[in-house]
Amino acid sequence: MMCLKNCVAAMALVIAPAVSFAWPWNNDMANQISVKPQKGPEAVRQYPQHSVPAAGTRTVRVADMDAANKMVNPNRATPASIANGKRMYQIYCETCHGASGQGDGPVGAKLVLKPYDLTTDKVQKELPEGYIFGYMTLGGAIMPSYANDLYPSERWDLINYIRHALKGEKPVAVGVK
Repeated sequence: MMCLKNCVAAMALVIAPAVSFAWPWNNDMANQISVKPQKGPEAVRQYPQHSVPAAGTRTVRVADMDAANKMVNPNRATPASIANGKRMYQIYCETCHGASGQGDGPVGAKLVLKPYDLTTDKVQKELPEGYIFGYMTLGGAIMPSYANDLYPSERWDLINYIRHALKGEKPVAVGVK
């Protein structure tokens, strides 16, 4: 009889973890309040129809490249803006465009169509900043859209970095001291 009780107790210990997953608290980590990059006051996702944005909400809509061409950079090229742009560049752009901006990043080297050289006079002086903003927002032939990854202000800071600091910087080799 004692052996039967011990066997039942052992089986209960073995089965208990499996049964506990049926309780409602097993989804607590999945169903939590968290910040999503595609949501928030500066999100590029469309607001629901007939909604009114809260006061102070900045909205930026880019319908096409023609509309983007006419846009003007609202962020002055301050050291803080350029530093933030550099940080965004290192996260989102450097893998394809490379540290130098010449399209020689490790991922860009594997692509059939090479990423555009951001140090050319065309990018640095000729293209309107709105065009670059639109290209980042809408994407291009091989470049993905970064509308859901970067807030509009971050994209403008990135443009400030590309235009005012990228060409003059010397690339730093990763892992070399």
